[in-house]
Amino acid sequence: MDKEQRNPFHGLVDSISEWNRMRELGSGRIGSETGHEERPRTHATAWLPSTDVFAKGGNLVIRVSLSGVSPEDVEITLSNDVLTVSGERRSELEDEEEETFYVRERYYGAFRRSWTLPAGVNEDDISADFENGLLELTVRGGAATAPEPRRIEIGGRHG
Repeated sequence: MDKEQRNPFHGLVDSISEWNRMRELGSGRIGSETGHEERPRTHATAWLPSTDVFAKGGNLVIRVSLSGVSPEDVEITLSNDVLTVSGERRSELEDEEEETFYVRERYYGAFRRSWTLPAGVNEDDISADFENGLLELTVRGGAATAPEPRRIEIGGRHG
């Protein structure tokens, strides 16, 4: 696959891994005795911050819930029309091995969320604000309006 060619499934694999992990955790197949997961999380099972994506005044707005994450630990990139927010939520505990958790639902470590934007969006069209654990990205211009899909007729031999 050419590096310049966009992967239409980019980010989907991470979401599917997270759904499967949550199903296993909810069914008691993992972490049932301790109240939290016992196996280390990888990039495929990293926590995914909640997001809202909506149009506002012709702009595309993406809000990412990053409670407990320092703005210095967040990176925003735009590459090949893919906007990516990545970073890390660090534990505030000094030595977690001395702590006894009865329930542990907040996840720590690396995260990454990506959205494919319309062609032609550049970094000057994007602004970012971070306040009270909420990252708000605004993509100015036509990013919020997608052209209507066009039907392509099938040609050639039939039957």
